[in-house]
Formats: sequence, structure tokens, C-alpha cells
Amino acid sequence: MFRPKLPDVPTPPSILIPQQHNHHSPAPAAGRSLSPYAGPVAAVLVGGVVLTALLAAVAVTAISVAIAAVVLRSLVNGANRR
Repeated sequence: MFRPKLPDVPTPPSILIPQQHNHHSPAPAAGRSLSPYAGPVAAVLVGGVVLTALLAAVAVTAISVAIAAVVLRSLVNGANRR
């Protein structure tokens, strides 16, 4: 219902091409994608992977900055007590 109707590919006349009777299955039509939504789905997946990687990088950076702050605070407090 919501899928677009693709035009049929015209077949060449059989007079010009001799018919070969082989028992192989027909090849898929060239140029037709299996799903009309393959491009947008791939774009959303790639975008999700990139955003997840960026979020992980920000989280690792925040954790390392917090650890560095705790270490520096303990060093400063230890120097003030002496």
C-alpha cells in the first residue's frame, strides 16, 4: 500500500535474440534494489554507530578528567598538611 510502484522493464523482442533453453534460474533484474528503504536504513545505522562512538569518547574523557581531579586534589591536600 505504501510502497511505490516500480515500472516494468520492457523485454526485447524474441526475434532478435535466439531462445536458449537452459535449466538455470533467471538472474535478478539489474539496477533494482531489494528494498527501496536500504539507503535510509543504512544511513540511520551509520549515524547511530557514529553517535554511539562519540558518546563513548565523551564518557571516557569525563572519567579520566574526574580521576585526574581526584589525584590532583589528594596531592594538593597532602602538600598543605606538611
